[in-house]
Amino acid sequence: MALGKYNPESIEKKWQEIWKESGCFEVETEPGKPKYYVLEMFPYPSGKIHMGHVRNYSIGDVVARFKAMQGFNVLHPMGWDAFGLPAENAAIKHETHPAEWTHQNISEMREQLQRLGYSYDWRRELASFRPEYYKWEQKFFLKFLEKGLAYRKNSPQNWCPDCNTVLANEQVEDGLCWRCDSEVEQKDMEQWFLRITDYADELLADLDTLEDGWPERVLTMQRNWIGKSYGAELTFQVKDMDQTIDVFTTRPDTLFGATFMSIAAEHPMVDVLTADADNKADIDVFVKNIRDMDRIKRGADDLEKEGIFTGKYCVNPVTGKDIPIYIANFVLMGYGTGAVMAVPAHDQRDFEFATKYALPMQAVINPPELQEKGEILNAADLDAAYTAPGFMINSGDFDGMENEAAKKAIVEHLDQSGKGKMAVNYRLRDWNVSRQRFWGAPIPIIYCEDCGAVPVPEDQLPVLLPANAQVRKDGKSPLPQMEEFVNCECPTCGKAARRETDTFDTFFESSWYYMRFCDPRNTEEALGVEHLDYWMNVDQYIGGIEHAILHLLYSRFFTKALRDFGFVSASEPFSNLLTQGMVLKDGGKMSKSKGNVVDPNSMINEYGADATRLFILFASPPAKELEWSDQGIDGAFRFLSRLWRLVEEVEEVLTPVMPTSANKPESDAAKKLRFKEHETVKRATRDIENDFQFNTVIAAVMELVNEMYHVKDELKDADPAALSSAIATAVTLLDPIAPHICEELWQAMGHDTPLTSQSWPTYDESALVKDEVTLVVQVNGKVRGKFQAPNNAPKDEVESIALGLENVVKFVEGKTVRKVIVIPNKLVNIVAN
Repeated sequence: MALGKYNPESIEKKWQEIWKESGCFEVETEPGKPKYYVLEMFPYPSGKIHMGHVRNYSIGDVVARFKAMQGFNVLHPMGWDAFGLPAENAAIKHETHPAEWTHQNISEMREQLQRLGYSYDWRRELASFRPEYYKWEQKFFLKFLEKGLAYRKNSPQNWCPDCNTVLANEQVEDGLCWRCDSEVEQKDMEQWFLRITDYADELLADLDTLEDGWPERVLTMQRNWIGKSYGAELTFQVKDMDQTIDVFTTRPDTLFGATFMSIAAEHPMVDVLTADADNKADIDVFVKNIRDMDRIKRGADDLEKEGIFTGKYCVNPVTGKDIPIYIANFVLMGYGTGAVMAVPAHDQRDFEFATKYALPMQAVINPPELQEKGEILNAADLDAAYTAPGFMINSGDFDGMENEAAKKAIVEHLDQSGKGKMAVNYRLRDWNVSRQRFWGAPIPIIYCEDCGAVPVPEDQLPVLLPANAQVRKDGKSPLPQMEEFVNCECPTCGKAARRETDTFDTFFESSWYYMRFCDPRNTEEALGVEHLDYWMNVDQYIGGIEHAILHLLYSRFFTKALRDFGFVSASEPFSNLLTQGMVLKDGGKMSKSKGNVVDPNSMINEYGADATRLFILFASPPAKELEWSDQGIDGAFRFLSRLWRLVEEVEEVLTPVMPTSANKPESDAAKKLRFKEHETVKRATRDIENDFQFNTVIAAVMELVNEMYHVKDELKDADPAALSSAIATAVTLLDPIAPHICEELWQAMGHDTPLTSQSWPTYDESALVKDEVTLVVQVNGKVRGKFQAPNNAPKDEVESIALGLENVVKFVEGKTVRKVIVIPNKLVNIVAN
């Protein structure tokens, strides 16, 4: 076939249709055949993809195609995280129903992804807003409830007044809603929670099993978020009241130095302690202001410490002294008990607070250097808290002990009197899954005055989200006002009852979708065991670092819980994780809100999908940020055009050979090309398998193309087999990155089977042995010349050539050669004086 001019549009449409008709990316469960499951994170159907999406999906597609060429049965699916606030808010803005908006966006995004030629098995496509999907997560919730892992309680919640819904702590950024940037308030509400804390130890321990496959940064973020700490739980008696306050501390060794107590504004004892306070009104204002603060800011080290005295005292259990109780802005209910024994001499936050409010300090840990001199630390001399190890002072019977040993001894002493015990604490809190918005999966609960909260029977699932609901302009859910939805019968007693009108947090949907992809059309069960056992775990997961805590932690929890329910045998969902860097434009993250989005359609229209893919993968390693450049994509197009012209110029002599098939080159040009060909395969294979360095793979293929341009005129007549082999290698290596043009060029060579059915090229180490090598010559450590010699030439021959070089003779003239050191095929070092 005559190639003619490179026309990306016609070529790409042609091959996309061939792939669709052949079903070459459709896979089935095949026990006995090695599998590989590659998955990009569940995308939200916003209607348009930008180059950040293209980067994510292109990385996944190269991995999928590469693994298929290595002989794996590759599962590479696509679906839509379709519930949630963005779709509902957009629907309100455009005066339409969220379902209609979402359907339209999915259609547009699917078309864009198909234009880019991604190797998805589209038969497995799913969307979380479809009843056949969320039916199963409603069943999962009932199982959580049955096993005691789901419960309802009243507690302070992050409330976004503009979105009219609760937000998880992780969804509050600098005190603002992560979706609309409104200031978040605190509101006491009845909410549904999942006991993710029951899995805290396993979630933490199993991070060790992921160390070879997950970025260290993500592992560290999860370890810090779970936040396991060892310490003691101590009991303080409130003076003149029949009340006690429990405190968790990791420093029981400093108990003798506790001179006041700090409690969180949300602590249930606040109202009890301040009920008869003279400044009750001031306290209430202070408490409200603190409760409405961003919790992340409240925990920051640089927060200016503020507090207010409750008017009450508690008793230090070891000194018997009365210590004042303060409400402080830096104490959180989310950690420990929400109360802190304040030791200002040995804790910097307490030091700053005590300094501001002129509160007493007592040193109880002596620095080793003072201990050796027989001196004792005076708290009045401190400019900052002393937090290093040392020896106990001012601590009664424990004086002189090393403080680490004193921790256990003090707790044992308190345990005898019922005032303390060893304890473990976690930063991780239970997962609030209730949302007060319409566009989400209904929580399958019915409320009966007699029976309480009753689960919807499984045979009545799914509880359908009403299709006729009209979203409200104020963002409030229409469900509570829809009598046909709310009013129902109690499944237990048959009396009139009301449905739950909260819907699931959208992270509920994205916490198990990767399992549903294994068996997406099953109408009898959520997860077919045969398919799950074959496909799980996901071998390579790809997505943004912004999901390091929320989505990834929830998914790990879901996998472990569903394992315990008998749905799946896996304990971890994702064996390997790649967090791709952001795409930047004009120095900022590419996003619609910043107005700096580059539309992939415009790039594809002008340069083609292959050039778009090639640029996004060549510009930067996957884990690094990428600065968008229009010149960059133009360069990618020029390279593909150059490859096209190369094949076009030698097309008449090409034969349909396989990559690296030229085994007996005769001429120097053919030998040099064969070396470059095998070297390129070795580099490309290594760089894909080692951290997916696609940019260096592309660079290696570019070098191979350059070499072919140098020798094509000579080999076109003298050794066309060598040229055919090298071109076959180049297009095969480039196929996962720019598949359309490579398929076309492969066909132009005369192949009657597509590249999608070909194997990844292999290289021959013997082909990487050069006939001649370049040796560097040094005289007294300084380079003085180079020369060519036969590969592995005898040492005497190498010495003789080196000593005979004109420049070497010049620098050893008049000197005695003391030693000649030969490093084979690399270096000759002459020592002369």
